[in-house]
Amino acid sequence: MIVGRLSHQCDILFRVIDIMEIDGRKVAILSGEDYRLVADAPLTDLIPISESERSKRNSAVRTLEEQSFELFKQDIDLLRLEREYEATMGYEKEQSYFQVPGRVLHLDGDPSYLRKCLDLYERLGVSVIGVHCNEKEMHLRIGELIDQYRPDILVITGHDAYSKTKGKKIDLNAYRHSKYFVETVKEARKKVPNLDQLVIFAGACQSHFESLIYAGANFASSPQRVNIHALDPVYIVSKICFTPFMERVNVWDVLRNTLTGEKGLGGIETRGILRTGMPYRPITEDE
Repeated sequence: MIVGRLSHQCDILFRVIDIMEIDGRKVAILSGEDYRLVADAPLTDLIPISESERSKRNSAVRTLEEQSFELFKQDIDLLRLEREYEATMGYEKEQSYFQVPGRVLHLDGDPSYLRKCLDLYERLGVSVIGVHCNEKEMHLRIGELIDQYRPDILVITGHDAYSKTKGKKIDLNAYRHSKYFVETVKEARKKVPNLDQLVIFAGACQSHFESLIYAGANFASSPQRVNIHALDPVYIVSKICFTPFMERVNVWDVLRNTLTGEKGLGGIETRGILRTGMPYRPITEDE
């Protein structure tokens, strides 16, 4: 069921993923439809969203996603033209070449978001392994997953939320899943300490940005504790994938075509992953 919260003017659409009783009242556990936010609310605060209203909102979101996709594609096309020129310049005859953009391991606490992200990776031409994993278990599994897949880029995401009733924004325990993301980043860094040999994005809506960066993430959410879009991690790591390993990516260049921007995402200067080689020689059926 898709619902909105009356107390928040139905600003975000949620999926009801569980109903439990707390202090004698029925409370719904909610998962954002387009944002990586998990929340709870009393049943009396919820209102079902009609199919027509949902379609209207989904149409607006899809338009925004397509605009972001087109802007990102323009950036990638320019990068490819630059690489083609640099790979062939100075030669009297045209040279063939190939590119190795690296591989992404994407851990996601939400199977629905994981599917959306994998679809976008495919559209962008990024090689990715997607793994659905509960946020609380990620730090237990990340070591074996890195050994198994040997990724160049690691995404650690799912759902998160800050609760001011549990503490101040500086307090890691005031967040639903940030501490598990932090532990996962730390475990990953035990395997690959170098920030350029394994690029890490970590976090979800309202996550403890500073702790994630200090734990060893290259990019993380959320500097101003705002919600981030489900697809934002894809745009960040794809930019790294298509940037040559001899170049450093300016943080703003990574953030400017995301759906959330610098309020919800941030990071540190990081080397690209893409490597170019030559010659390109396809194998024929006769060989």
